[in-house]
Amino acid sequence: MRLPVPVLCAVTASLLLSACGSGGGSTPTPTPPAAGAICVQEVASSPVQVQTVPAAAVGAPDWSAPHVPGRVLLLGMDSLAAQSVTTLSGVVTQAVTDGVRLAFTPAGTDDRAFALKLERAGLRAQPDFLYAPLANPNDPGVPGNAGVPVAGVGSFTQSYLTRVRAPQAWTFLQGCGKTPVAAKTAILDSKVEAGHPDLTGRVAGSASFLSAESGGSDTSTGHGTASAGLVGAATNNGRGVAGVTWSGPLLAVEVLGAAGGSTSDLARGLNESVRQGAKVINMSLGLPGDPGDAALAQALTSAAKSAVLVAAAGNTAGDGVYYPASHPDVIAVGAVAQNDGQLACYSARPSAARPRAVNIVAPGGAGNCTGATNATQILILAPGGGYTLGAGTSFAAPLVSGVAALMRAANPALSAAETKARLLGSVNSAAGQPLLDANAAIRAATR
Repeated sequence: MRLPVPVLCAVTASLLLSACGSGGGSTPTPTPPAAGAICVQEVASSPVQVQTVPAAAVGAPDWSAPHVPGRVLLLGMDSLAAQSVTTLSGVVTQAVTDGVRLAFTPAGTDDRAFALKLERAGLRAQPDFLYAPLANPNDPGVPGNAGVPVAGVGSFTQSYLTRVRAPQAWTFLQGCGKTPVAAKTAILDSKVEAGHPDLTGRVAGSASFLSAESGGSDTSTGHGTASAGLVGAATNNGRGVAGVTWSGPLLAVEVLGAAGGSTSDLARGLNESVRQGAKVINMSLGLPGDPGDAALAQALTSAAKSAVLVAAAGNTAGDGVYYPASHPDVIAVGAVAQNDGQLACYSARPSAARPRAVNIVAPGGAGNCTGATNATQILILAPGGGYTLGAGTSFAAPLVSGVAALMRAANPALSAAETKARLLGSVNSAAGQPLLDANAAIRAATR
């Protein structure tokens, strides 16, 4: 299915865009607001608690869902009965996180049959599920795909920044006597091109947790680079695009390869993000439905004690919110196209079978929705130091992550749970959807 207006796949690297204006030029410096009682920082008297998900609350593993063949994940490995130890004799295992290990299926044995044998011995076993990036639908006219050849190229602005009121949030922070700066934000995604001119000085650390089955580093789509740029592209530097966070450290954690990423990859990435002090973790990835991934649920619950977890809700409208966005400790981000009061045609949403709602929405580009044009897509960083257009909940989620990171830097006393509560409590619902409002969120964080 093609867009009514052909969409160009790439914008030249020399294109200079303002943060919130129309046309070219450097990002304008915000004007401080009138003096007043702002930036008084305090935390709520009744802290919000992280919602622990007991093992029993996670559904049974779905062995039909995509997973890495030739191995299973074992949970509860910190306490084993003698029978379990005997069953594991001769089985090759490898540590993933505390209490979780990979067990490699013996040759000639089916993974499911192997798991059943382990379960009969008192072990908890599940597939090592495969997760995928959530960039956009695969129609050729959608930005980021092969595209429809057109003559000429236009100039595009980051209209999504004004729609989420990012410039007003920056102005407010400057009125506090602060250059807008964000807390450390982890980008759990494909490889981030740290050498992109618009990420110069922004990537403060990196780690890679790709397993052999991930297909090696994804060096072609630029998905991780795009996510990182939406959160933290260098701002006020006279070139390219502006990140929501203006400034502040990014942690590039590679968990998605050319073939996606597994449960074990993601769990390791979450643990490393927390170990390196990330206060916000962005996950523009997912798997339709509820796979029954107890191992990832355990890692998410643990990470949520110290970090705000944000995930793309998914890019199909009839399958409910994807996992891990549907985990109760994760902020599920849906996408709006050109209409802030209506979910984009591709955005995940509640279904009869999976009624979990999205928590918040942000611009994600029009994709192949009715009325889509180049101007209704999202301007993002591209591999090789360039820029392109894209659409998907993958590009809505980083906008939410960026605002959460600004909140945690503006008021370091806020816990992850309290930040999440204030962020979701400050949405702009005037048009009918819980639209991200950066200005209201920053003010809520500093009141």
